Amino acid sequence: MTRCLDCGADRIADQCPACGLTSAAAELVVRRRLVKRTAFFLVGIIVFVAASQVYPALELDSILIFGGVVFFLTLALGYWIDYRARKHQEVEVMKRIYFGMIPVPWIFAGLLFLNGRLDTSRPIRVPATVVGKVATGAFPRSRRLIVTSWRYGRPFEHIAVDQNDFDRFQKGDDIIVQAQKGAMGIPWVYGVFRQ
Repeated sequence: MTRCLDCGADRIADQCPACGLTSAAAELVVRRRLVKRTAFFLVGIIVFVAASQVYPALELDSILIFGGVVFFLTLALGYWIDYRARKHQEVEVMKRIYFGMIPVPWIFAGLLFLNGRLDTSRPIRVPATVVGKVATGAFPRSRRLIVTSWRYGRPFEHIAVDQNDFDRFQKGDDIIVQAQKGAMGIPWVYGVFRQ
């Protein structure tokens, strides 16, 4: 006995008694649904990357790395589902996990955006010294000032800045970093200023 690729019901014949689809038709329906949800997932990843730049978190690099791991694992799972569906093998458990991962980038994007948007905490201004600069030209375009950290146990912080701040500050400059706690508990950087 196997399960229907589309609805997951037990079937003993080629045609599913629950949804009425044959194995070939169920495969096409699953693959079409997979393509639509993958497109929704990919748009969510783009929105997540864009939302992470609006109110940049102090741990932005770690957050983007985590988002990348989720992205590639989810796409690999989608490919595996498609591969198994073509061979008419069991996909029900994998399909549920995959469809559960589809809204994750949208949730992350909303969380990062609302963390800064709804933040009413008092900003803290801390002195720091620029010890380096890093810029990438890839998507998303990234410019970071590497500054001395004010948090316990951390030697450096990577502060996301715009092009003007990146050009204005040089290695060895003393600056003031204005940060906020975040409505969701994720600290984010409001801006950097000269002392």
